[in-house]
Amino acid sequence: MKTLVTGGAGFIGSHIVDELVLRGHEVVVYDNLSSGFLRHLDKSRQSGLVECVQADILEVERLSAAMEGVETVFHLAANADVRGGKADRSIDLEQNIIGTHRVLEAMVKTGATSIVFTSSATVYGEPDVFPTPEDYAPLQTSLYGASKLAAEGIIEAYCEYFGITSHIFRFVSWIGERYSHGVVFDFINKLRANPHELEILGDGNQKKSYLHVQDGVKGIFQALESFGDSKNVLNLGHTEYMNVLRLADIVCEEMGLKNVAFRCTGGIRGWIGDSPFVHLDVSKLGSAGFRPEISIEEGIRRTARYLLDNPWILDARRAR
Repeated sequence: MKTLVTGGAGFIGSHIVDELVLRGHEVVVYDNLSSGFLRHLDKSRQSGLVECVQADILEVERLSAAMEGVETVFHLAANADVRGGKADRSIDLEQNIIGTHRVLEAMVKTGATSIVFTSSATVYGEPDVFPTPEDYAPLQTSLYGASKLAAEGIIEAYCEYFGITSHIFRFVSWIGERYSHGVVFDFINKLRANPHELEILGDGNQKKSYLHVQDGVKGIFQALESFGDSKNVLNLGHTEYMNVLRLADIVCEEMGLKNVAFRCTGGIRGWIGDSPFVHLDVSKLGSAGFRPEISIEEGIRRTARYLLDNPWILDARRAR
């Protein structure tokens, strides 16, 4: 089977590529490398099954050409800066909504029959039901979340029009090897610059669920094998959650730092559009046997160790 992965050189996308190669798929990695790194794919590229195309999903002709002969598209390419939507109010529209539309148009043109889409827990805004189930009716609090929810709707409409099958996954924050943005990344960068003080956005009491990439990839493929409706929407997260102050303690421990002063900026949210509590109901996927094996604490520790052992990724992202 031939599969295309948009954003396939990124943190999560590269792990998806690894799994597809292990399963014997021919894989086209389609990535503009704005946040991904080809070195993430070094091992998979040795298989001879991986072709890399450096291009943007908005380039519809190049995308269609890359998609020739593809059956399934894993669509991960997106703007990943959740906080930046207020300052740049076009990027979520362009990358997450129009970009998804371009992917779907290329699928129709080339005859691809299945899409796997990485959505987000941010589509739930600030829910008042925890753990939050897939059928929760949300009010939007960020352009990022709104764009992901809009992309979900466009995908489902194309499924209806053209007989495409979709699996939409609403993610919590993922952690693990090749991690390249997010709270652990930010804390380590800040502490490298000043090991005596750590700025924490909000009051530090925000509670978040995190999922190690190893468990996340396992969950995706369990769902693909277990849920066969034409349109499938599933939460993908952890049964645990952790507050930000505890996460900061763990990062400091892994860096060997003591007596670090935490300076919280105040407020229950880290930024406008942030949700103070993220905890998804994963019982639907659990019915297919999904159980996270790596605790959030162990996942945070492994992520911190990876970044400390691979400072190139910290420096490369800052350079961009």
